[in-house]
Amino acid sequence: MMIVRNMEFNEFDDCIAFINLLDDREFVIKYKHMLDSKFEELVKWFLFNYMEITSRPVPPVALHKRKVNLLSLFLLVAADGGYKTVTTDNMWPAIAKDMGFNYEDGDYMRTTYAMYLDILEYYYSFNQFHRHMQDKEVVVEEGRFTESQQRVSTNAEDVQQEIAQETAGMGQAALFTRIDDEDWNKGKRRKRFNFDYARWAVEEANKSVLDRSFQHNLV
Repeated sequence: MMIVRNMEFNEFDDCIAFINLLDDREFVIKYKHMLDSKFEELVKWFLFNYMEITSRPVPPVALHKRKVNLLSLFLLVAADGGYKTVTTDNMWPAIAKDMGFNYEDGDYMRTTYAMYLDILEYYYSFNQFHRHMQDKEVVVEEGRFTESQQRVSTNAEDVQQEIAQETAGMGQAALFTRIDDEDWNKGKRRKRFNFDYARWAVEEANKSVLDRSFQHNLV
């Protein structure tokens, strides 16, 4: 925590270092309050200094003057598969509810994530992907000189094909790089849910209860 307290954001590598700390879930849970404020500093630096977008207040405040916890929003969306998956599966109402808002605030959560965090996630994922490709290039280059490393992959066509496959799958990569696919899929991934139908069902149930209560009173 001394490292976190003294962290300053002067370049994007500083953002990467902080986001990588979020891989440790026990650490996040234990120091969530302090990490909340530091993550707000990160987002503010990223928007104001790195992207030169100064028109968005940090932290964002909803219409009913409730502050949106950006770190919680970031982690919840990541746990449900990322912005694209949450949008496709209509999970924004559930995200809003998890954030302590109402189901009706789902679209506001989607907009907030798009304005504050989506581009940050993109830059982070792209940077991690680029570093991964550089590491592979080093392995391949060194493999030209050592027989043992030649077994890794010294065939240029194989390397190109592997890069192409990873590029195509980049959008599907988990946000936290040190969590393998199997463990990640066991996480909090929720199925698509029709909140409009659920709301209608609740209203119909309430109406039925009221009708029966009215008839009982008449008797």
